[in-house]
Amino acid sequence: MRDIAFVVYPGYSVMALAAMTAFEVANMVSEEPRYELSFISETGGRVRTSAGMVLDTEIFSDRTYDTLIVGGATIPVPSTAGLVTFVRNAVTRSRRIAAVCTGAFVLAEAGLLDGRHATTHWLYARDMQKKFQKIIVEEDRIFINDGPIWTSAGMTAGLDLCLALIENDLGQEIAKAVARKLVIYHRRGGGQSQFSALLELTPKSDRIQAALSYARENLHKPLSVPDLAEVAHLSPRQFSRAFHAETGQSPAKAIENLRVEAARNLMEQSRHPIDLVARHTGFSDRDHMRRAFLRAFGQPPQVLRRQARQQPADYDELLDDEEFTSTLQ
Repeated sequence: MRDIAFVVYPGYSVMALAAMTAFEVANMVSEEPRYELSFISETGGRVRTSAGMVLDTEIFSDRTYDTLIVGGATIPVPSTAGLVTFVRNAVTRSRRIAAVCTGAFVLAEAGLLDGRHATTHWLYARDMQKKFQKIIVEEDRIFINDGPIWTSAGMTAGLDLCLALIENDLGQEIAKAVARKLVIYHRRGGGQSQFSALLELTPKSDRIQAALSYARENLHKPLSVPDLAEVAHLSPRQFSRAFHAETGQSPAKAIENLRVEAARNLMEQSRHPIDLVARHTGFSDRDHMRRAFLRAFGQPPQVLRRQARQQPADYDELLDDEEFTSTLQ
């Protein structure tokens, strides 16, 4: 039985508690319960969330926990000295420590993230980097595992993190079963972007939206302006003007962003050769894809793949060969 303790404090977000559901479901789908769940706080007793709900908690103690998870607040504020001290000392008593969303700020205040890679909600990532300069903050990640320390992006990304913890503990099949019960993706890889290139464009008209949807589904094709204009039922000149006015980008730049996003996901979540990934996502060759990656991320594809493989075992295998081959047919 593994003891999982969830650390809360006044003003924490009730949504962060969703992460604990993954362990609850893991107990349901396993032959026997594998996790014992506790909710702890500095004062013990009832702790109020930012939404006004309250949770009964146990007071901090010297009890040893397998995993300590620090919940996030809707808006990060400086932690109390008692909370920081408890988290700092817990690193010697717990096998691993994790933080959901802005809970990473608590780990940062305790010094646990110094010299490590970490992430948090994209809205606060740059604030974290500015305030804690010893941390390597990666704002474009769903979750990060650096040694015994785990951090996730926004609140819902805490579920991705906990699925990874469960897979690390109990194996892939249990993690898949938990994901099915929760009706979420089993493997939204830790390296996957917090953002969507398509969502960032936010076109206002149905015509431009239709062109973008077509582009995303046909990245392996040339996708010239005349091709997209035909889908939008506009002339190429009208299309280019409308596209830039609605998205703030040229069609060529938007298509490159969509291709880079798709290629990065395949690079990080599969073992497929770079040449195959480049062809499938519409790049003329691997050098073209490499230059696009450098423009977008400042790093070549191989480096991003290597970073993604620092996740728990097998987390870089989202697609197997048969699945990938079927998408090319």
